[in-house]
Amino acid sequence: MRPRIICHMMTALDGKITGPFMDTNAAELVGDEYERINQLYKPDAWLCGRVTTDENFTFYKKPDLDEMVSEVPHGDYIAKDNAEMYYVSVDASGRIGWESNTLNYADRPSAHIIEVLTEKASMAYRAFLRKLNISYIIAGQKYLDCTLASQKLKELFNINTLLVSGGGYINASFLNEDLIDELSLVIAPVTDCASGTVTFFETADYLPIKSPIEFTLENIEKLKSDGIWLRYSVKK
Repeated sequence: MRPRIICHMMTALDGKITGPFMDTNAAELVGDEYERINQLYKPDAWLCGRVTTDENFTFYKKPDLDEMVSEVPHGDYIAKDNAEMYYVSVDASGRIGWESNTLNYADRPSAHIIEVLTEKASMAYRAFLRKLNISYIIAGQKYLDCTLASQKLKELFNINTLLVSGGGYINASFLNEDLIDELSLVIAPVTDCASGTVTFFETADYLPIKSPIEFTLENIEKLKSDGIWLRYSVKK
């Protein structure tokens, strides 16, 4: 048992999900369409990785840790299990410096924060989250176990529809474990030709090599401001 999982991303024409193109008028206008489509899915939660969280929401603030903490209760911590919306932050080692247990973004409902940790996360960081009343789940020993995380999000928080929204390594991790039910790709009519910026699927070094994954086109729609919305299912 797990949520229905949609990978919902906005990219440039060259598949990039970050870079100078994000500051253009074209990206801003199609970004409004991306948000409109986000609401169409009526998700219970949306998920991003640590880098995306730091770059957009916490701006690399360091957590205020009490290093004298030696132990906290074992297992997951459910601070709130009936939120209207959740923001799920994948943070394997426990590094994000939250200041509140709620995230407000664009016109989306205020979201209760759930941190997805691995066993690498320190007791001091877990105590830090408990102090802020931020929920967390443990999913994996050294590396993220997306399957276990998905199951816990369903079981502990009743999340039925989850949008996975980057970065590229997080998206590929869910794809690698055959967890993506639909790919929702919003393309902005712009490119900055930059090198070194990630695309919407990037494979981490620790993941096993898999054969190329094929998709079936379900729908194509022209958006305002010359954007395109592509919907794919994954060929099993």
